[in-house]
Amino acid sequence: MKNITDSFLCFGYWLPAGSFGFNTDILATNPINLSVVLGVLVFFGKGVLSDLLDNRKQKILRTIRNSEELREGAVEQLEKAQARLRKVETEADRFRVNGYSEIEREKLNLINSIYTTLEQLENYKNETIHFEQQRVINQVRQRVLEQALQGALGTLNSCLNNELHLRTVSANIDMFGTMKEKNN
Repeated sequence: MKNITDSFLCFGYWLPAGSFGFNTDILATNPINLSVVLGVLVFFGKGVLSDLLDNRKQKILRTIRNSEELREGAVEQLEKAQARLRKVETEADRFRVNGYSEIEREKLNLINSIYTTLEQLENYKNETIHFEQQRVINQVRQRVLEQALQGALGTLNSCLNNELHLRTVSANIDMFGTMKEKNN
């Protein structure tokens, strides 16, 4: 096997200019390989990512619609409460002498209760939207990372065998050793 590899290496070094040959410089071919892998990932991953984002967008829109319906229900409750408040105020005019302070207290409690409910509903809506956005972002990141790692491992496994890997590592170590000696 070593003789076959050596013969390819010799052809790579001795072929005349303009003809086909093997590029054995691993440092020069890695950017090309990486650009090909990234291009394949973008081409094939675009559809999956688009579908995933569309599904998440629909879920978020449904959540927003549900929150809006809850808000509308709270607004209706507010209107009913305001109608009730007007009714309480008219009764307060009639019973002002006997229980003015009691009626004012009930009015304030009612308004505070409604505003608290509205704030809680608004907070729930905002938390739900934020949670869904974070979950979608995390899922997209995880899927892209998994696909990139699978593609990179497949490329590495298909391109390098043990002997070629060991020879490349040895050549790089020798090259770094020579560079270190020159620097000293």
